[in-house]
Amino acid sequence: MSMESLGAILPQLMQQMGLESAARGWRAVEMWPEVAGERVARHSRATSFRDGTLTVEVEGSAWMHELGFLKRELVQRLDQHAGVGVVRDVRLVLARGRSLR
Repeated sequence: MSMESLGAILPQLMQQMGLESAARGWRAVEMWPEVAGERVARHSRATSFRDGTLTVEVEGSAWMHELGFLKRELVQRLDQHAGVGVVRDVRLVLARGRSLR
């Protein structure tokens, strides 16, 4: 019997269990500042990922409106960073009572 390293087995195991896409989605949460760019990231924060949707808290209705226009572009950037089709939508929600900085 050969011993394979955990690093070699883990990606295959995650794929078999259907967890690979979820893990990539959560990486998209971490990558949000890079993907969104400095200006947008100062006024927004990715908070969760579920079923292909990245939830982003936004500072105020003006920023929600602006990011609404950028959703398609943001999904394309997320495709480049997290993998094509991992993040299929960006859900924008108003940040309530918490600073985004």
